[in-house]
Amino acid sequence: MKSDATSKKNLDQLTNESAGRSSQVQSLTRALTILTKLSEHDGGLILTVLANLCALPTSTTHRLLTTLENNRFVRFDRTSNLWSVGVQSFVVGNAFARSRNFIPLAKTFMRHLMEEAGETVNLAAQDQDEIVYLAQVESREIMRASVRPGSRVPLHCSAVGKAILAGMDDIDRNLIIQLQQVTPDKNHIFTPEFMKSLKDTQLLGYALDDEEQSIGMRCVASIVYDENSGPLAAISISGPTARITKARIPNLGRLVQKTCKDITAEFGGRFPLDINRPLHATGTKNASSLNNALQLIAGSTKGKPLN
Repeated sequence: MKSDATSKKNLDQLTNESAGRSSQVQSLTRALTILTKLSEHDGGLILTVLANLCALPTSTTHRLLTTLENNRFVRFDRTSNLWSVGVQSFVVGNAFARSRNFIPLAKTFMRHLMEEAGETVNLAAQDQDEIVYLAQVESREIMRASVRPGSRVPLHCSAVGKAILAGMDDIDRNLIIQLQQVTPDKNHIFTPEFMKSLKDTQLLGYALDDEEQSIGMRCVASIVYDENSGPLAAISISGPTARITKARIPNLGRLVQKTCKDITAEFGGRFPLDINRPLHATGTKNASSLNNALQLIAGSTKGKPLN
């Protein structure tokens, strides 16, 4: 009898655990359905319409949306009452592009740029108010710039970060400024002088880090744009000031810009000036795919603006 009671208790426990797992799987499936439906409606959906499309009760849909919003997978516009896909969904989806397409193919061009410039070439992307280095092709020189992929630096003190800041629209740039834990009148980073330097970067087509991140090192960078002409990542040339002299900077700027232009064509990206033209006007393939529509800003001549 005791054995039968123990067996029944174990069976009940297994049944409860199985039911719990089933409920979790069901919630995950429903959340993924919500994301899929939102991805099909760029303008967003109100709660009742979304619930109807997902064949879910309104209360269940709202509960799942709240969880997704807390993790930034969806966002809610309280003015229009519309739900839409959030930034974290892009981050997760874009990881596929970076791991399967962007980094390996970009490194082919980065190697060629390293041979031309004779200096280390970096690939980096923005994460809020920081830059994350994704890949590097090191120079053959004994003394060379080196940064570990995955390392982070503030946007404002790196050439790649300043290039991305210069390519942002005013709204996105202001959001970055607001991330600084200071009041506007006490902001010692985004000063009038710094904002002017971003304007200069737009005019030159490349940004400069003149020993700001590391003493004795200089860096010249230009940016990666997405299909909507927003900055996605940046490529830079880095090396010691003994070799990257001020006289070499304009030429290195042109080299990184040319590389950017070549990568734009290869990935089917769109230049900022092409944003209002038909996709086929760029003469590149796969332009309609967000994962492949990556571009590096450039302009092949000095004086062409980044945006």
